[in-house]
Amino acid sequence: MDLNSDLGEGFGQWRLGDDEALLDVVTSANVACGFHASDPSIMYRVCARAAETGVAIGAQVGYRDLAGFGRRFIDVEPDELTADVLYQIGALEAFAKVAGSRVRYVKPHGALYNTIVTHEEQAAAVVRAVVEYDRELPVLGLPGSAWLRLADEAGLTTVAEAFADREYTPEGTLVSRRLPGAVLHDPGEIARRCVAMATGEPVTDVEGGLLRLAPDSICVHGDTPGAVAIARQVREALTAAGVSLAPFAA
Repeated sequence: MDLNSDLGEGFGQWRLGDDEALLDVVTSANVACGFHASDPSIMYRVCARAAETGVAIGAQVGYRDLAGFGRRFIDVEPDELTADVLYQIGALEAFAKVAGSRVRYVKPHGALYNTIVTHEEQAAAVVRAVVEYDRELPVLGLPGSAWLRLADEAGLTTVAEAFADREYTPEGTLVSRRLPGAVLHDPGEIARRCVAMATGEPVTDVEGGLLRLAPDSICVHGDTPGAVAIARQVREALTAAGVSLAPFAA
């Protein structure tokens, strides 16, 4: 099982999360590429530390939306979206290469992630960017999404993801952050859910039903209160349950 986290999401003087601490916990780092968050200095630092700790570096690509942290839908033309994604992967690749590593996978961020669950045109635009850049790059996303389906049809390696601290609908999609209870905060509950996900057991959805997820990677968010403590407890619980942790992308 892989543990991933969104990292490098500060900007200039503004810091978000504890990248250093989380890089000692996770196995894959979804590094912001400058469109929804991050800047060259942050990308340089996070890639260097990830390479040092043996954490796989992934390009966390998003809409061009620093003010909204990439959490607002943008009705961008497909060709422009393809170019934006290519730009972001290429920017991060430079810092990964300098650090002695490389970009090993691609994961969309925020509103783009949620949009391409169902938006065929934008999903196809992101798939096109990955195919044109390097069709050997795996892509990370929500099972059942248009994004992973189109990526699979294009011959890309797809990796199913689940979220440690997010509530799910009965259909297996994420409950909107605008709704109360969408984000979980109890470390014990989150850790128990992660063990269930990793061992094929069901978790409870937002309506109280049972939902079985089969992820290849679990995301522990880095921007929520107590993120580092939650991530550590998740890792400890998985290890105690006999779940081996390693990056999905070699």
